[in-house]
Amino acid sequence: MTETATGTDWHGWQESWDRQQEWYLPDREERFRVMLDMVEATVGPEPRVLDLACGTGSITDRLLRRLPGATSTGVDLDPALLAIARGYFAGDDRVSFVTADLKDPGWTELLPYDAYDAVLTATALHWLHSEPLTALYGRLAGLVRDGGVFMNADRMKDATTPRINEAERAHRHAAMDRAKEAGALDWARWWDLAAQDPVLAGPTAERFRIYGEHADGDTPSVEWHARTLREAGFGEARAVWSSPADSLILALK
Repeated sequence: MTETATGTDWHGWQESWDRQQEWYLPDREERFRVMLDMVEATVGPEPRVLDLACGTGSITDRLLRRLPGATSTGVDLDPALLAIARGYFAGDDRVSFVTADLKDPGWTELLPYDAYDAVLTATALHWLHSEPLTALYGRLAGLVRDGGVFMNADRMKDATTPRINEAERAHRHAAMDRAKEAGALDWARWWDLAAQDPVLAGPTAERFRIYGEHADGDTPSVEWHARTLREAGFGEARAVWSSPADSLILALK
């Protein structure tokens, strides 16, 4: 990663994160597009958005390019990814960031607003098991304004189709192997590079002290997410996009 005259190349790190994520998620940009289509369709062109488990701010970046009148609060616990996000969006008064643990019942008290038009998250909540995820959905129902939306784009398993699942997985991993041979960075290699960066080395070490080598949670089905969101207080919930491996759930308050 290169350095600029004024310090770390935050744009370079943001780009590098996007490329690493795309190695795992070839349909990533398409689901972002659908997510923002639905934001605009449901809450208009100038929404107040909570970028939940925001990482480097990938959703916020696309949100502001698509809807420049929007504002965004990013919330995450990862000090390294938040460092990249804060550096990348430095000077943009439409964006703020909050360090918080989504498993802490009081995390919403740290936010600058009591309610949001849209809460958006992608490739993040699969780390949570069903019980803490159910509790989180209950808190989000109180954070989204009436008429607002919550959207979660993530891995959602359908255990009723094992042969389809295995065929998709084999095909996707073959493509990943080819991309890696061509130089694509995987998760582990990306973090190795972050640990070597003079600015990110400390936050990266802290990140691994916080998380360790965490694994996926239960990754429940689309139907489970939709039902749990309705039980939490959302009026409607269903998938609005899916690929062979991922789905985008929209819940309308």
